[in-house]
Amino acid sequence: MSLTYQVRKLDLTYPMWFTIFRVMLGVCLVVQGIYFLNNAQTLEQAIESSSLHTLDLSAGLAMLITWAHILGGTLIVIGLFTRVAVWVQLPIIAGAIIFINKHAMALTHSDLLFTLFILILLILFAVDGGGQTSMDHYLKKYLL
Repeated sequence: MSLTYQVRKLDLTYPMWFTIFRVMLGVCLVVQGIYFLNNAQTLEQAIESSSLHTLDLSAGLAMLITWAHILGGTLIVIGLFTRVAVWVQLPIIAGAIIFINKHAMALTHSDLLFTLFILILLILFAVDGGGQTSMDHYLKKYLL
């Protein structure tokens, strides 16, 4: 069987709790983006204290991360371009784990655990997509 056939077959058997997780993931990303928008200095300081400080792009990178979280989270909530939005989020979250949280690699650190949970959900939705209760499915079924 081809990979596209397996993905389409999985789309038809998509459980409703995946949709709930998708919406929760998008809301978490939007809330984190709004937090970063209100506290830009916190994110800039985290970037400067990491190994990314040599790039001297902390302000621009902070704004990019903030708006990627807000816009990508919104797209994930409604299920529009879900896989694209997830693929944009993956390097940001992976970078947060590798560069920002590297000093807190003990699994008891709550921020690291939450970030790992978000990364696992992002990987899941990168493979599975938005499911049947998404704008992607609606567009595919009724407009294309």
